[in-house]
Amino acid sequence: MAVLAVQQIRRMRGGAQGQLMLGADGNIYVVKFQNNPQHTRVLANELLASRLAAAAGLTTPDAGLVEVSSWLIENTPELQIDLGRSCERCRAGLQFGSRFAGGLMPGQVVDYLPEEQLFEVKNLNEFAGILALDKWTANANGRQAVFVRRQRERRYKAFFIDFGYCFHAGEWRFEDAPLRGVYYRNDVYQEIGGWESFEPWLTRMETMAAETVWEAANEVPPEWYGGDVGEMEALVEKLLARRSRIRELIEDFGKSDRRPFPKWGGGEKEMEGEARKGTRWGSTIAGRVN
Repeated sequence: MAVLAVQQIRRMRGGAQGQLMLGADGNIYVVKFQNNPQHTRVLANELLASRLAAAAGLTTPDAGLVEVSSWLIENTPELQIDLGRSCERCRAGLQFGSRFAGGLMPGQVVDYLPEEQLFEVKNLNEFAGILALDKWTANANGRQAVFVRRQRERRYKAFFIDFGYCFHAGEWRFEDAPLRGVYYRNDVYQEIGGWESFEPWLTRMETMAAETVWEAANEVPPEWYGGDVGEMEALVEKLLARRSRIRELIEDFGKSDRRPFPKWGGGEKEMEGEARKGTRWGSTIAGRVN
């Protein structure tokens, strides 16, 4: 069920021009509107990819539907979309909402940490898992994350946000490139020493039941993708078929000029050999669960 938005708090940074809003359930949400400047389908991408990330056990904010009424939009001047030379009011109806990672309690949310603090992030190893997800979903943007520290805590925890450019944003196609969908700092990958560093997330994706993916897709309101159910079905079928390619796509990044995995024993040849073995194994399991 959708959460009703009751108050606009402030506009967020970013191309989708999301708004920080208070829900009737007492939680704060980052809300992206159907008529955002990027594409209506980025809402579908956000919800579908967020569900897949959660199913794989990755740390992402709770995501769902937020209902924004015409009354609230009409009575909140800040609820508008900047189109450059003109503006238009945000569209009423069902929007995508992601629970604000900082929550209501005092604490700190940042999108950058100096090297010393970055290495102390509680779940730094999850950057390997989110890399696998971004390769699976062909995220055409850089990986985004925020770091959250609760009051009286010393160490931060990473929350992975912004899945709007998975499936190449509004184009719904899979265009793979080694440096797409990766975090901009190599620091988060430097402890990766082999395929075991991607577990348990990689195997969860490779063996994810087709029903799990279909259920996530069925949660997406049809108005977020123009009501063309056939296109959504085609997207899911391609996504399911790509489960057996995740290791290959990670391998391409590993062999790129970024050289992100300095501790991978045996170098590129071992990576390639293990990827082939892992892909065959993943394909067998994935085929069986279907």
